Amino acid sequence: MYPQGYREFESRPFRFYQILIKLLDMADIRIIKKPITRIELKKIAKERFGDLAKVVVDIEQKIIAVGGELHADMETLLMEKENSLRKDTWGINLYPENFGEDFVEFDSMINLKPALGNRTRNVENNETREKIKAIVNNLVIN
Repeated sequence: MYPQGYREFESRPFRFYQILIKLLDMADIRIIKKPITRIELKKIAKERFGDLAKVVVDIEQKIIAVGGELHADMETLLMEKENSLRKDTWGINLYPENFGEDFVEFDSMINLKPALGNRTRNVENNETREKIKAIVNNLVIN
């Protein structure tokens, strides 16, 4: 026999652990305002995916978030901690072992922004792509 209200409560611990896991996941995210080396980026990539690091770039503040599992988590952290705006955040993947055009991949669900004219996971606006590349090149040095 269960005490009154037990059934309502029994799902709360599970939800608590879901939230705790999410918070621990977000603890791995780093907000980069000063340059890091490719070696540091390689370490971050190795911790999570091996050959790539997911990154969110704020093109207005010229900062990046790196190290999270999901672009959406990094975007949320930038919005909460740095007051980033959704219109200014773009998701990319960086491949630290690669150079040139193979270093940056413009592919993320957070890039779906129909109100801004971006209707795919890619970054369709060339000017925005160039801003992203410039910020990445300033914050990730060889």
